[in-house]
Order: sequence, then C-alpha cells, then structure tokens
Amino acid sequence: MNREVFITCAVTGAGDTVGKSDKVPVTPKEIADSAIEAAKAGAAIVHIHVRDPETGRGSRDPKLFKEVVDRIRSSDVDVVLNLTAGMGGDLVFGEGEQPLPLDESGTDIAGPLERLAHVEQLLPEICTLDCGSMNFAAGGNYIMCNPPAALNAMARRVQELGVRPELEVFDFGHLVMVHDMIKDGVLDDPIMVQLCMGIPYGAPDDPGTLMALVNRLPRDAVFSAFSIGRNQLPYVAMAMLAGGNVRVGLEDNIYLDRGVLATNAQLVERAVHILDGMNVKLLGPDAVREKLKLKKRG
Repeated sequence: MNREVFITCAVTGAGDTVGKSDKVPVTPKEIADSAIEAAKAGAAIVHIHVRDPETGRGSRDPKLFKEVVDRIRSSDVDVVLNLTAGMGGDLVFGEGEQPLPLDESGTDIAGPLERLAHVEQLLPEICTLDCGSMNFAAGGNYIMCNPPAALNAMARRVQELGVRPELEVFDFGHLVMVHDMIKDGVLDDPIMVQLCMGIPYGAPDDPGTLMALVNRLPRDAVFSAFSIGRNQLPYVAMAMLAGGNVRVGLEDNIYLDRGVLATNAQLVERAVHILDGMNVKLLGPDAVREKLKLKKRG
C-alpha cells in the first residue's frame, strides 16, 4: 500500500480516439491547454504525445513537441514533463498471404537516436521507453517493435542526457528487459516503471497478474500502474493498494461515466477524489522531483 501517491495524466496518446471523442486534444495548443488543466486538477506529471493537426494521427515531429513544451513551460503552472519516445516503433504487415511489402500507411520505423530527437532537443525531466515488442491492437497486423539493441541504445542516450526514463512494461518479458538494462548499466536509480495493464495481447488487468508483476519489479523501483478503458478509474485504487502510483488520462480511456465523455481534468479530479477518500497524501511536482531525483528544466 502506498500512502504518498503522485498522479500522471496521459493527455492524448496516439491511438484512434479523435473520432470517438471531441474532447481528445489534437493541436499543440489543445494538448498544452489540456495538460495545464490536468496539472491544476492535481496531476504532478503530464505524459505527452503529439498529433498531426491536420489528420489527428500520432506524430513524432519535434516541432510539434516543442510548441507543446514551450506553451506548458511558459505557463504559470508547475508540472513535471514526461515525453513519449514510443513513436517510431510501429510495424504493420500487409494482409493475408502477402505480409510484404509492409503497410506504409501505418508503418513508422526509426532508428533509436532518431526516436529521441525531441527528447535531446527539449530535455524533459522524464521520457518513456517501451521495454519490448508485442502484438498490440486486437486483430490486424500491427506490432509494437522495440528490439533489445535499440532499447539499450535509447536507454544509454537518455542516461547521457540526464533524463529519467519511465520504463513502460506491458508484460512479464518486458521486466526481463528492465533487469537486463540494469545489469548493462544503462539505467540509474531510482528505477521508474509504468505497468501498463489490460492492453490486448499484453498482461491482463486482474489483481493476480498485477501483483505478480509488482513482485518481479527491481528492488526499490518507483512504479505506477494503470488499465485502459472502463477499468482505468478502478485502477486508481488498485495501483495505490498494490504500492504504486496512478495514471489516468484520455490516452487510455475517454469516459468519465457510462456514456459520458471525459476531459483530462475531469479524470484527474476523479482520481484525486478516490485517493482523498482513501486518506492518501498527493505528491506535487516538487515532491516528485525529489523522489525521482529529477533535473528540473525550462
């Protein structure tokens, strides 16, 4: 059980949610404004993806990241910035008996340092590293692709930059990768892990599986846990009871209640309400910086 909890808000993600909710932010201004509102509601960390303003699809354009980061840093709201480095690992095979050539409309494979271009330029306090490859979307031909050599190269560069990696773990094998990177010396303490539960073909979000993952974490790791969809809000309590921290946001769930579309601020407010009811102390940005030994930027 964790009595001192921080909340991360995953603001927009890269998934196909724009057509499902008009509250999902798309433009850099919308993403920054939504992040600031989430911080005002109680999020200590905001996890940032960007989207192509014309299509709404996920992007890794450093100019879009820069606009979002500049807007947040120039605001009067203090919040820890966590930029995704997951883009550039998207592999989509062709249909049926013709897996090659790859589906160019969905495939986006970049080198490990290219995937960190925006991180190197903007130096956030945290960036994410997806710690393995997996079948991701239900059905279809999409694979989230993160080879060990590429992950090691990314981890080493992030270490050189003085940015804290948040290690995204979707299944048990990804924790093997985390332990290997620790042995290779490319991760510094404290180790920061995000347990991503309920994603199709990843670890299911039942309590037994969650605790099995928690029991295999590196010693003294600081971790958060979340689930997607309808179980996002129940996981606010679940993560705290498992000893971790909390993540909510429109990247993972677009509903506040059945049939009621949410904003990021509303999801954070609901998380704060749940944690307040459990007599939990909420950590602000400065306390998170101290806990995670972060280098404040901007």
